[in-house]
Amino acid sequence: MYVAVKGGEAAIENAHRLLADRRRGDRSVPALRIDQIVEQLALGVDRVMAEGSLYDRELAALAIVQSRGDLIEAIFLVRAYRTTLPRFGYTKPIDTAAMQVERRVSATYKDLPGGQLLGPTFDYTHRLLDPELANGGDADEPAQREAPSERMARVSEILAHEGLIEADGELPDDHVTGDITREPLEFPLARDIRLQALSRGDEGFLLALGYSTQRGYGRSHPFVGEVRIGEVELELDVPELPFAVPLGRIRVTECQMVNQFKGSAKVPPQFTRGYGLVFGQSERKAMAMSLCDRALRTREMGGDITAAAQDEEFVISHADNVQATGFVEHLKLPHYVDFQAELDLVRRMRAEHDARENAGAAETREAAE
Repeated sequence: MYVAVKGGEAAIENAHRLLADRRRGDRSVPALRIDQIVEQLALGVDRVMAEGSLYDRELAALAIVQSRGDLIEAIFLVRAYRTTLPRFGYTKPIDTAAMQVERRVSATYKDLPGGQLLGPTFDYTHRLLDPELANGGDADEPAQREAPSERMARVSEILAHEGLIEADGELPDDHVTGDITREPLEFPLARDIRLQALSRGDEGFLLALGYSTQRGYGRSHPFVGEVRIGEVELELDVPELPFAVPLGRIRVTECQMVNQFKGSAKVPPQFTRGYGLVFGQSERKAMAMSLCDRALRTREMGGDITAAAQDEEFVISHADNVQATGFVEHLKLPHYVDFQAELDLVRRMRAEHDARENAGAAETREAAE
């Protein structure tokens, strides 16, 4: 049971003041501005937006400052703020094939329609610290942006043309897309619900699970069909208007993993898909998400659940870092009554154990005499 802590208001207030002081740091160092974080710590901002389920760079940057750089705490702050916002409706599904692509790579085809766009990536950098950055060194001039075509067909469309990959699938007209921010999870989950949970799941947790599928815990041999990063347009259907209203553009990362499937009695051998889509530039998260998505489709493909990454309840129930943080960190709260009860129980058990040991020793001595 939990008990109220009395008389701690002054200590808590002092802790808040100390936190604010430590957050500010050395006053001789200029304070960080929100625009600096948005522009120069963009990948951290993107992670907070993605796992906080709120696309707002300034708010994500503010949360990073307030949390002293603790991204999970920042995600928690964004989630809490998100609950105060009104809901106006749901946008139409985005068309990632019409994305204004900034980066697009495929590990399955070297020469593909539209070409490969390397974009901004660490993939080809040397993992060596750059002392110039410590001195405020910047690029001499802005890099030239590659200009892709209007529409880049997905790699999956190439395989689909030959009938070698499962179809995207069509949802029934009466299907209502779930919303995990409003409805509690009920297992088993529909795939749209599962993808929502994975999209805002903890990157590190999903990365570890995705890695496990490649090490034999799930018998997965995936290929990156495509990773693409860029801007897509959001549109909202308004009942009073006969057309969708454009709301603006957001940057997203999409990944489609391609996995071999040996087929079944009803389905011929073909490739199957794992899918990942997240806010911002977060390709490691999108790739990990797509690996986990495919692993969680094992039962659908007629396979046996033999690994953690294939267990839907295990993965989804533990992927949310806000829930995980709350449950782990609540152990810091007072548990005095609980502990005293267990302490008393352990003392009694120990006394009974010692009594039995002493009785046994006495019997042994008597038998020896």
